Amino acid sequence: MTRNFIALLLGASALTACAAVPDYKAPVMPTTAAAPFIGTANPAVSTAPAQDRWWTLYGDPLLDTLVADALAANTDLRVAVARIERARASLRGAKSDRLPRTSLGASGTYNRTSEIQSFPGLDRENWVIDGGLDVSYEVDMFGRVKRGVEVARGDLAAAQADADGVQVAVIADTVRAYLDVTATAERVAVAERTVALLDQSIRITGARFDVGRSDRLDVIRVTALRDQQKAAIPALLADRDAALFRLATLTGRTPQQLPDTVRAAIRTPQLSQPIPVGDGQALLARRPDVRAAERRLAADTARIGVATADLYPRIALGGSVGTTALGGSNIFGGGPLNWVLGPLISWAFPNQEAIRARIGAAKADGAASLAQFDGTVLQALEESERALSAYAHAIERTRTLTAARDEAERATRISLARQREGRIDFLTLLDAQRTLASAEADLAMATRAMSFAQVDLFRALGGGWAGPKA
Repeated sequence: MTRNFIALLLGASALTACAAVPDYKAPVMPTTAAAPFIGTANPAVSTAPAQDRWWTLYGDPLLDTLVADALAANTDLRVAVARIERARASLRGAKSDRLPRTSLGASGTYNRTSEIQSFPGLDRENWVIDGGLDVSYEVDMFGRVKRGVEVARGDLAAAQADADGVQVAVIADTVRAYLDVTATAERVAVAERTVALLDQSIRITGARFDVGRSDRLDVIRVTALRDQQKAAIPALLADRDAALFRLATLTGRTPQQLPDTVRAAIRTPQLSQPIPVGDGQALLARRPDVRAAERRLAADTARIGVATADLYPRIALGGSVGTTALGGSNIFGGGPLNWVLGPLISWAFPNQEAIRARIGAAKADGAASLAQFDGTVLQALEESERALSAYAHAIERTRTLTAARDEAERATRISLARQREGRIDFLTLLDAQRTLASAEADLAMATRAMSFAQVDLFRALGGGWAGPKA
């Protein structure tokens, strides 16, 4: 009667446990994600599948080398790899719960008993040999071990996705730092050309002043403009040094170890084709942060199962065999040998409030992970659309400033020629030169911003982690 009651109780508990924690199902992505991006109307992008090794589109061997160096030596990537190894070790530990647990112990002591405590005819001094083997195996009737393995697998997959995300960030930061180095070098060249042009104006104005065809104030004004433009160069050089130092850190070097070829880079690489962006559905499958959020949701869902399993009896099959003998003779004989075999049932019942509190906390964590997943999906789509929009407007701004620079350069040539002929005064020429200097600087800044917008778009697309490792 008692045996049947226990069997019925355990069977009902098993059915209840299975119903309480269903298997995990991945959340459904938004149906609108499969549609093309809004920003694909820009001719500088295409709907072709996004490219993993996107930095190769620049066709710059030096940039390719720097990215390979960053992938091999970046300290953030080393931290991410260490976290993967930690999660992998936790998975091995969770899987070990599927196997029997064993422990082996042995001891030997030499002792002497008092004469009062000794039996007549027995030695008062002797060895006591004690040894044994314990074996236990948990019968996973309610899924505690199974869900624990699922938790560890989810955590490992999330750590791997996090490492992919770090790789995406490292590649993007490396390319951005390199573009900053070259773009700032171009800004320095623009500032130096402007200073050289103003030096020429100073010589011309000085010569005109010497022959009485110009006023001393004209020389002072053009000299002040030249000094103003020249004063901007040290700040630009400091910005370039900062980009170089950042690039050194990203590639696992000290600033002194940065190759001279990088310091000498002065040309900003250009894309050889429109940026392939794919669609939203492919984006969500590729972005590491989305994959990490989904795996964390799976792990937190499994944690609910682990907590729920504690509501039901934990059953373990175990046994032990050992021996205790005086002296070293007949240790494994029938006399000193002892053994125990049988099941062990432990059950926190009827007070289960602490367990139910842990279940409630696990469900709350699962709800938070689901909300975080949904937010990550929306953020991924938002970042991609925002990056597409920023890139399109950066292109338009660069195109407009290029036209403005060309017009300012033409106006300066005409003003210089007319000023030599005495047809306009010096203030008109000075204003034209000031306008050209401003247009050159604005165009250089816009070109730099457009390069950064390209990198931001590539980063938002989430490429770079699935390509061949350098």
